Amino acid sequence: MTGAARRAAVLGHPIAHSLSPVLHRAAYRALGLDGWSYDAVDVTEEQLPAFVGDLDASWAGLSLTMPLKQTVLPLLDHVEPLAAVVGAVNTVLVQAGGSGRPVLTGANTDVHGIVAALSEGLAAAGAPDGSAPAGERPARTAVVLGAGATAASALAALAELGCATPVVLARSLGRTGALARAAHRMGVEPAFRPLDGALAAMAGADLVVSTLPPRAADDLAAALAGGGATTAPRPGAVLLDVAYDPRPTALHTAWAGAGGVAVPGERMLLHQAVEQVRLMTGRPGPLAAMDAALGAALDATAPA
Repeated sequence: MTGAARRAAVLGHPIAHSLSPVLHRAAYRALGLDGWSYDAVDVTEEQLPAFVGDLDASWAGLSLTMPLKQTVLPLLDHVEPLAAVVGAVNTVLVQAGGSGRPVLTGANTDVHGIVAALSEGLAAAGAPDGSAPAGERPARTAVVLGAGATAASALAALAELGCATPVVLARSLGRTGALARAAHRMGVEPAFRPLDGALAAMAGADLVVSTLPPRAADDLAAALAGGGATTAPRPGAVLLDVAYDPRPTALHTAWAGAGGVAVPGERMLLHQAVEQVRLMTGRPGPLAAMDAALGAALDATAPA
């Protein structure tokens, strides 16, 4: 066994569908961390304070999914600058504290995951990606579908890729206050519009990130598929649908069918998990091993 035994887990509600255990367990195997464990634990917002309060030195960290990314903020000792600006934490690092109580630090790896996933799409389209020097990245137009915690990470990622004035399409404009405040902290200036104008906005965008829940974009996908040339994406336009159940999503299929470049949501999941492994273990996340394990898990659950 390499290294002391440590525990980690992904928390959320619901959580049974999560592929995070597949990714992290594959990383531990590849890194020789035989004593490390990683589980999925169903935790509601109401249960989170008690769970966090029971953490001890045996824990290395937590991955957080909805609806906990903002609920956890007041429970932490420190919040890394990016997570503080975005206003969403998807990673909690558990570190030794002088009082015997662990020190909890919140981080955000969703931004990294979105940048990496979109960069794969841009590379497929033959465009400069997030690895290009800032001066070589073209100004881009972008659309974000949804206005929750993941949308805030999407705004930060899009700014890194050269778009500081995206359009945010929300199901309820009355619920965009937290996202607007996060955007102000980032120096991003989004325009907020109703989701029913999505087709026209998407057709004019270079980058589209859907942060809508699984199947919430199905009607939009049907309209895109039936819209013909008037709703088709511009050449080389990239869509990332962060949902990955079902796989592929209806929006992914419709976008690709209309001629756009579609990146599946599991690519974001993969890349943010690689960064989480680095933060929790102190060693580079083994991308190839984690990618292979993810692909095998997805293939095993694919319809016959």
